[in-house]
Amino acid sequence: MDSISSPPLESRMPTRLAATVFSGKAAALQTRRAARDMLQGIRRYPQQTRLLPHVLAESRTPLWNEASPAERALQAGKVQNLRAALKNLNGARVESNGIFSFWKQVGRATRGRGFANGRLLREGCLMPAVGGGLCQLSNALYDAALQSGLEIVERWAHSRVVPNSAAAIGRDATVAWNYIDLRFRADFGWQIEAILSADELIVRFRCAENQKPTPMIPLDSLLAPRPILDTEKHSCVSCGVEKCFRNVAESTPQYGRTFWVVDARTPELADYLAARKTPGDGILLPLKNARQARYCWNTGGFAFVGDARWQTLRRSLATRRLGAYGARRLDAQLKSDESLARVLARQIPPDARHLVIAQSLLPFLWRQGVLGGRTFDVLMTRLPLEDLHRKLDAALQKFPERKTLGEFRAPQTLVSDESGALQAATKMVTPHAAIAALFGSRAEKLDWHFPQAPFREPQIPSRRGNFAILFAGPTAARKGAYELRDAVRQLDVEIILRGSELEGATFWNGVRTRGLNPGEDWRKLASVVVQPAFVEDNPRVLLAALAANIPVVATAACGLDVHPNLFLIPEHDAAALVEILKTLRDS
Repeated sequence: MDSISSPPLESRMPTRLAATVFSGKAAALQTRRAARDMLQGIRRYPQQTRLLPHVLAESRTPLWNEASPAERALQAGKVQNLRAALKNLNGARVESNGIFSFWKQVGRATRGRGFANGRLLREGCLMPAVGGGLCQLSNALYDAALQSGLEIVERWAHSRVVPNSAAAIGRDATVAWNYIDLRFRADFGWQIEAILSADELIVRFRCAENQKPTPMIPLDSLLAPRPILDTEKHSCVSCGVEKCFRNVAESTPQYGRTFWVVDARTPELADYLAARKTPGDGILLPLKNARQARYCWNTGGFAFVGDARWQTLRRSLATRRLGAYGARRLDAQLKSDESLARVLARQIPPDARHLVIAQSLLPFLWRQGVLGGRTFDVLMTRLPLEDLHRKLDAALQKFPERKTLGEFRAPQTLVSDESGALQAATKMVTPHAAIAALFGSRAEKLDWHFPQAPFREPQIPSRRGNFAILFAGPTAARKGAYELRDAVRQLDVEIILRGSELEGATFWNGVRTRGLNPGEDWRKLASVVVQPAFVEDNPRVLLAALAANIPVVATAACGLDVHPNLFLIPEHDAAALVEILKTLRDS
């Protein structure tokens, strides 16, 4: 942002009195502008997630450049300000002949709204100020408006030219709340797309019909050049004028830190975090000092630890009230994840350049704009929603009688948000072989953690009367319950059941089954563990079986690595399951 022009810095020393007078003048101008806007009906336009199909213009500008450590911190603040501004800007659709106002759309830059200290040009000085750096956005909007041939209603040039900036070519537009604004309009409806990649601010103007705009030439190119600003001598973090009350002693603040934003703990991801964290990193988790294993992350060695304890407790209570499974429970879980992500997002500092994010929180952080201007990795704990829906839909079409395959789907907006975030992610971290295979070279495949188990000799298969199958469960179509039921009807064997019976109380009629008594160890009973699933994200029972030297029959969808006691069969193939069970029983 910039403000009213004033004499060069060399001619006078800024004083607190002059700053107070300046603030008073600005307040008067702000009041007058607010009154005029009310009378003129200047308004904020609604944002829509669905973008118009045709691109009128595009502006791309870099977010980062080489700078001193203190200037880097202000750059991080600028990017944070862009994140905060885009929350009210991206997707804004302006009606025909409607006047777009930068400040009406973005709103005032305050700390309470998520804005931070960035670099601001005022009275010939580059100084830290809340909302500093928003001129990169106004410059980009002005440039796109010129490309699109829009009518420029209001635009102010910067008083001085920062080298290599948009002002150097006359395509800049300074803004200062709210009296120095950027405004334009068109005789057709149009829409703004404004996003942050890891390295760029990207602004596009879109419209409903394909058209060739007539670009406008900025008048600045015809006028006398503006003074060039020496950014080193006139920056409050490097000028060295200690007598000036605005002087900021150059320091080396923390910058470029990694923040880990985690959810449920798994042993593989816990080991990964312990091996990769570095001094200065921060961690945000559901619950500090948690006693339950689900959230018991090791937070030792982190420079900052934050949590969202009340949201986590509410999530726990909600899921307990709604039972073990069902669409209502899953819908409540998504809403709780969104609430958790919102609270944790507020604790991510502007200087966090890289994030490592739990997949459950990823789409919500993406939707909030937290990931823009950053690189990030994803801790994958399940299939991407898009792939999961595709598998469920294909299975339901093939087996329409299996109603549980169609019981729940995440909202399409959530699917789209997760897909967009996964496309932008640097790396996907997972022990699941099938999930890792989806991402090729961007996947970091971890080793599965095998639980401690006493060694046991393999059960002698010839003792057919003792041959028992443990179904890893729960009894659900996606876990291969139908294939196992079809297979065991051809075999005189017993199934040991664990987990919920989601297919109904009569599902196993005609099949010899038994449950587990309290405290009973299935590892002492099972001859083989079976999981012919086409969706299985967390194969803990299978890992426990392999650790206990029990054969496992599963599908590639279970994500296990090659093991001498692992036997893979195709999905939805009861005949292949029969053959392998016969072999294990009779050999």
